[in-house]
This record gives sequence, structure tokens and C-alpha cells, in this order.
Amino acid sequence: MKALQFDRFGSPDVIELRDVPQPDPGPGQIRVAVRACGLTPADWHVVDGLLADHLPPLPRGLGLEVAGTVDALGEGVTGVQVGDRVFGPAAFDGPTAGAAEYALMPAWALIPEGVTAEQAAALPMAAETAWRALDDLGVQPGELLLVHGAGTTVGEAAVRFALHRGIRVIATAGPTRAAALEEIGAQVTAYGEGMAERVGALARGPVDRALDATPAGGRIDRADRPSPAGGSLPALIGLTGDPDRVLTVSDFAAAAELGVRITTEIRYDRMNEFARLAGEGVLAVPVARTYTLDQIREAAELSRSRRPGGKLTLVL
Repeated sequence: MKALQFDRFGSPDVIELRDVPQPDPGPGQIRVAVRACGLTPADWHVVDGLLADHLPPLPRGLGLEVAGTVDALGEGVTGVQVGDRVFGPAAFDGPTAGAAEYALMPAWALIPEGVTAEQAAALPMAAETAWRALDDLGVQPGELLLVHGAGTTVGEAAVRFALHRGIRVIATAGPTRAAALEEIGAQVTAYGEGMAERVGALARGPVDRALDATPAGGRIDRADRPSPAGGSLPALIGLTGDPDRVLTVSDFAAAAELGVRITTEIRYDRMNEFARLAGEGVLAVPVARTYTLDQIREAAELSRSRRPGGKLTLVL
């Protein structure tokens, strides 16, 4: 099969499209013929060497989330059959991952009717992170939540989940996603200087909790471009009055210094719930552009610019 693979760490230039053996599903896994693979910032961290001491030796693949058609079942797998359309996280502890013609999956859900493979492949990581962040932050129905960085895939998923849970939402976002966020029911204001004052005017009272969904935990000054990390958390603490009412999904160093909450334990036990909400139109992650496997460097350049305007996916 064709697969993206790298055998040394570095920039996306080390990634090659190669002919490699198809992987066999282990116990509890399925193999899928991949139709779409979502790209995330975590992919570039893995290529740079993140988790290098916790994964098998090189070569490795990339692509942490996929959608496709079930091709083979591992031992003990039930509730799914060959030919089903599924989406979820890709196994990435071997020589290939999701960016391949065939991929292994440790968790999955059926793709709902009316949802394309590209749309489904955009969901797993954003949905999992957003759902977990809201749970770990402890936000309750009727409270007012500030989602800072709502123009990101995680941020928009958090806005959608929060509104669905009966939580009031103020969102900071650049012009790319502002209108879409207002359309689903959030109050939206821009990033940058004066953000705290604008949020305060919209809130007309206390902000109960704040979620920092910016890519690097930093202040976002214009469009969807983050400035150096650590710029936004003090403002979010000021708006809530308590660092324990603020959670960041990325700026862990500043969080430790300031007493802000973090969330790190990935759990994919809500995949069926994500599928149901996607089928109902509650959950959606905008797909900005699609690429083929041989266009990975072009896709990486846009992804790493932090201005993709939505999810980038590889299609097969």
C-alpha cells in the first residue's frame, strides 16, 4: 500500500510517500481502507520527535484521525463488520498511521448518514479535546463560558458542545469563523487589545469559566494568528476572578505558573456520542482544504502557518 512515512525526525521535509506492507489488525483493532485523514498540529510534533522515547523505533507514519471503510477485524472485535463506514483515531505506534491507504483503529464509531468521509475525519481529536475540556473545567448548564480561540477546530467544537449543554457562550474569534459562530448562538468578539473589556461588556456580569483553545495558549491579535504563548491566560483569570475557573488545552507551562487547569488524558469513550451529534448537525468541524498524499508538504506548510481557516484533510 501507499503510506506517508518518516525515518528520521525533523521538519515535514523528512516525510516520504512510500510502498509499504499493509498492517494487520491486532486484538480489539480494525483495519480500514482510508478515505480521509485529518491533519493536526500534533502530527508535526510527532515528526519533530515528540514521544520519541515512548514509541517503537523508526520508521513511523503520521495521521492521527481517519475515516474509511472497514476492511478487516482483529480478534475480539464486535459490533462492526467489513464494509461499514467508520471514523475515529488511528493507531500510530507502528511504521504507518492514518495517512495511508489502509490504517488500524483502536476506537471507532459508524459515520452517520449525510456526513462525508472528509467531514468525519475532521472530528475525532477536536471533539475529544473539546468534550474533555468542558468536563474537566466543570462548566454547568446556565453558566457563562468564555471560549478564547473559538476559531480553532477545538474551540468551535467546544462552543457547539457548550451551547448544546445549555451553557451561555461568549467566543473570541477572528473574521474567518466569527459569522458561523454567531449563527449557532454564540456571542462573538474579536481578539487583540481590549478583548477583556469587550467580553465584559457582552457578559454584563461575571464570566463563570473560561476555556483557552488557542493553538499555543497565546493571545491572538488578529485573524487567526497567535502571538507568543502565555499572553491570554492572565486576562482570562481576570475575567473569571479565579485561575481554577480557567482551563487551557495547550499552554501547560504558563498554566503551572498561574494555577490554571489543564487537561491531558485522551479518552475516546464518547465516539458514539460524537457520531450521534454529528448526525444531528450539533457537531461539525469546518474542512478548509483537502489534499492527496503526495501533497503532504503543501498541506504541512498551511497547517503549520496556524492560519488554515479550518481543518485540513488528506483524501484517498
